[in-house]
Amino acid sequence: MKDMSKKTKILSAIILLIIIAGIIVIATKGFNFDLKYEKSQKVELYLQQNFEINDIKEITDEVMQGKQVIIQKVEVFEDTVSITATEITDEEKANLITKINEKYGTELSADTIEIENIPHTRARDIIMPYVLPFAIATVIILAYMAVRYHKLGSMKIILKTIGMNIVTQATLISLIAITRIPFGRLTIPMVLAVYLLTMVGLTAKFEKNLLNKKEEEKKDKG
Repeated sequence: MKDMSKKTKILSAIILLIIIAGIIVIATKGFNFDLKYEKSQKVELYLQQNFEINDIKEITDEVMQGKQVIIQKVEVFEDTVSITATEITDEEKANLITKINEKYGTELSADTIEIENIPHTRARDIIMPYVLPFAIATVIILAYMAVRYHKLGSMKIILKTIGMNIVTQATLISLIAITRIPFGRLTIPMVLAVYLLTMVGLTAKFEKNLLNKKEEEKKDKG
């Protein structure tokens, strides 16, 4: 029992340090956002024909060496390519257009194509659409747990569930900030996965405690 208590204290201390470090990193450096959500620049080129993403990628790799680039087909007929990067210089734009003209026989002009500035998407704007459904689901789960484990103390169960989820999510967000994992497309799935694992772990623990409680009641009656 003493060893278990010692391990729990060590684990709690490690988690606390991670959360504190995460808060410091977020306050000083912020998150490392996916290019899709970071401040970036974009050009759209109307090719008037079908094209392969891989062919465009070969061109962007050659012109924009070392830069992360998002290439997408846009418009209804998918005959326009959108090229996004953290920064696109006028020289890179001109080189892209030249090589695409050579590849597809188009007559695009650098003078008529503008580099569009895309503002940064804040973390709260990424998360907000999920807050309400997440909250509704949590309230339903808490209500079920309060009824299911009332013999263990409904309020105690609710507070423990909320507290554990706050700790695990804070730890996850801190680790994302510290390790510089891109904040964006994978963030919500990661949050959901940790949430589900936390709920499964808590449920297993509550079930065990409830079984022990029932056995104790049987012994008392016997």
